[in-house]
Amino acid sequence: MVDKKDNNHHIENDSSFKALKVNSGISRPPSINPNIAARLKNRKRKKYSVDDYVKGILDGDMTILSQAITLVESAKFEHQKVAQEIIECCLPHSGKSTRIGITGVPGAGKSTFIEAFGKHVTGMGHKLAVLAIDPSSERTKGSILGDKTRMEELAVDPHAYIRPSPSAGSLGGVARKTRESLILCEAAGFDTILIETVGVGQSETAVHSMVDFFLLIQIAGAGDELQGIKRGIMEMADAIAINKCDGSNITKAKLARVQFENALHLFPLSPSKWSPKVMSCSSIEGTGIDEIWDAIMDYCKHTKDNNYFEVRRSEQAKYWMYETVNEQLRDNFYHNNKIKGMIPDFENKVLSDEMSSFIAAYKLLNTYYDEVKKGDE
Repeated sequence: MVDKKDNNHHIENDSSFKALKVNSGISRPPSINPNIAARLKNRKRKKYSVDDYVKGILDGDMTILSQAITLVESAKFEHQKVAQEIIECCLPHSGKSTRIGITGVPGAGKSTFIEAFGKHVTGMGHKLAVLAIDPSSERTKGSILGDKTRMEELAVDPHAYIRPSPSAGSLGGVARKTRESLILCEAAGFDTILIETVGVGQSETAVHSMVDFFLLIQIAGAGDELQGIKRGIMEMADAIAINKCDGSNITKAKLARVQFENALHLFPLSPSKWSPKVMSCSSIEGTGIDEIWDAIMDYCKHTKDNNYFEVRRSEQAKYWMYETVNEQLRDNFYHNNKIKGMIPDFENKVLSDEMSSFIAAYKLLNTYYDEVKKGDE
C-alpha cells in the first residue's frame, strides 16, 4: 500500500508497476547563496563623519552623495541631525545651478522627455541631476521608484545622476527634502537640476517654489488644450512643451500649440516680465529639444538682467524657512505624548457629536500650549 503522506514516494515506484521507476527530486535550494547571505549579514556599513560626507560630496563622490540624500529622506531623529549638519556645510557651495521644474499629467511623456532633454544637456558638457518625486500608494505607502527604469540611457550617463524619492503621502515633507537634496547635488558640482513632479494634486505648487524655470509638458488630443489642466498651472508655467509631436500626431500638436499660445495671451504678465513660450517637441525623435533649452537660457538671462532671478531665489529661501517652521511645529504637536493619548478620545467625541471639530481642536491646542509652558519652566 502506498503511503500518500510520503511526499518523496512516487506511486510509479510501487511493486505493482513493473516498467516504471522515478527518482526522488532534490530539495529546493535557498533563493540566496547562504555564503553570500552570511557575508552580507556580517558586513558592517562604513560609518562616515559629517566631514567625510561633506568632503565626499564636494569631491563628486556619487556613493556618498546618495548616502547623504538617504539621511535627508530618513525619518529618524539621529539621521536628520547629521543631515542638517551636512546641508549647513554644503550650503556655501550651492546655488550655482539652473533649477528646472517639470510637470504634466501622467502619460504626457515626462520621463521620456527628461531622458531626451538630459542627453542633450550632458552632450553640451553640463552635469545633470534629476530629482523625481515618485507617486506612492496612499494605502501601502509603497512606491515603485521606476524613473531609472524608464530613463535607461540617462541612468548610465556618467554626467547624470537620477534620484527618485517616494511622495509617501506627505507632499510637504518630500518637497522640503527634495529642496535639501537639491542643495547637496549643487554642492556635488551639478550645474543643471531637473525636478519632476508626480503631475497630480498640489505637487506643482511645491516644486514651483524651489525652481528657477517651470516647464509644463502637454500632449495634443487629450481634451484639455484650452483649459490646460488647471488655470493655476498655466499661470505658473514659464514655457509649455507640446510633447509627442511626431508621426500622425504632428497636425494635432501644431493645432494645440496655437491654442495654447492664444490662451496665454489672456493671462497677465508675470512679475518676471517674461512672456511664456509654447513649443512642440518629440522626445522619441529628439526634435525641438534644443529650442526648449534655448528658451530656458533666454529666460535665465532675461531674469538675471532685470534682477528677478535673485529676488525670486530670496523669496523661495524665506518661503522654505516658514514651511520648515510649520512642519516642525506640526510634528512636535503630534509627537507630544499627552496629545497622542488624548486624540483617540477626542476623535470619538467628534464622531458621536458630543463635541464639535473646532472645540476639539482648540482644546487639544490649549493642552499642547500648557505642556510647552511646563517644559519651559
